[in-house]
Amino acid sequence: MTTTVPSVTSRNPADPSDVLVQIPAPGAFATVDAVERARAAQPGWLIGGAAARSAALGAVAAAIEAAGDELAALAVREVGKPLAEARAEVARTVAIWRYYAQAPYEPTGAVHETAAGPGLLLTRRRPYGVAGLITPWNFPFAIPSWKAAPALAAGNTVVLKPALEATACAQRLASLVEQILPAEVFTVLPGGATEGNALVFAADVVSFTGSTTVGQAVARAATARGIPVQAEMGGLNAAIVLPDADIEQAAVHIAASIAGYAGQKCTATSRVIAVGAAIDPLREALSEALRSVSVGDPADPATACGPLIDEHARDQVSSAWGGLSVLTGGTVPDLPGWYAAPTLVEKVPPGHRLLREEVFGPVAALLPADDLAHAVRITNQVPYGLVTSVHSAGLDAVLHGLDQLDTGMIRVNAPSTGVDFHLPFGGAKASSHGPREQGRAALEFYTSSRTYTLSPAGTM
Repeated sequence: MTTTVPSVTSRNPADPSDVLVQIPAPGAFATVDAVERARAAQPGWLIGGAAARSAALGAVAAAIEAAGDELAALAVREVGKPLAEARAEVARTVAIWRYYAQAPYEPTGAVHETAAGPGLLLTRRRPYGVAGLITPWNFPFAIPSWKAAPALAAGNTVVLKPALEATACAQRLASLVEQILPAEVFTVLPGGATEGNALVFAADVVSFTGSTTVGQAVARAATARGIPVQAEMGGLNAAIVLPDADIEQAAVHIAASIAGYAGQKCTATSRVIAVGAAIDPLREALSEALRSVSVGDPADPATACGPLIDEHARDQVSSAWGGLSVLTGGTVPDLPGWYAAPTLVEKVPPGHRLLREEVFGPVAALLPADDLAHAVRITNQVPYGLVTSVHSAGLDAVLHGLDQLDTGMIRVNAPSTGVDFHLPFGGAKASSHGPREQGRAALEFYTSSRTYTLSPAGTM
């Protein structure tokens, strides 16, 4: 009897015949072994001190920067990221490692007076041990880095399980990091659900980014073990456009958020809510802006909207606009890879999947609202709450409505896409579980707080 060994396969979404990786999956036992080796290496990494960790993370940043062109080309080939965005992601990745290279010198606690009598009270944050990281394919360098760099800075070791579709990117990142860090401090373990499950059941702290269904399962499993977990999941993000907005500018921003990287970002805009008189000019301007988005080979510097990650993703997107009133797009370009045209629809009936599910592609629904309060209610009517963009010439109405939005991030007169890595990142409801990531919030997540009471000897 022939036994089929599970494999890890990664293809070029712009040319599916181009196979980048095809290797046997390591399996659950190899995953647990990787965690145990990382756990054995962790005390030495921590005891080496702040200067050593800082220097190592800075050297990683320099190595990534030196390999920048190669890494950008690899992201174009493996995950179909348009070249301009791939270059920007690599630059952000360098900045992330440099930012966290300073973190080992940050205070790890505080000193307090006792309530009465001699002595001191201390608080101190300490690393958990092994950070298990499960990352998606759409930001193959930035997301693993904004999880790994703070975990390492705080003194943890890392085992990274990347998405199957981004295996080559993760392996190349590992080759750069592993040349600089001590052995077993940073490990990339390719694989799928088997390896991911094993990592969640073996690591000391878990950070996940991916689909809502898997993220909720990861959160349940980690919580049952009593270990810290954060899960960044889906988004069904809205752009609210008020009548006083610069409609042309808003249309450009929103079109980029709908169609950039074929809408394959958790921060992409999928609902456009036009308030009052904004509906007619926005319909025209946004349709025109989407028609002008360049679709094609992601290796072409002029391309903004490349392929979907695979055939299933393309089919999910193309089925989403079926039967709806299509303002622009609604077609599948005749290209070798898995493409879908940037699409805007309107008159979407309540309960339609575009209004309740994350389609993860270059398609959005145009929705009318009577006023700002109505727009806020529409925005909040979905299970997700990651980011909302608000477009207006004045701040009065914007500030009045901002506190009513049930989203973790709000961007005014800017695309919904875009991440400031030095600030907390996360959402509400089904978009996020657990503490925020990025910025100083990440350093807190990867460490536990301890309280010490120091009393002089002989006191009672």
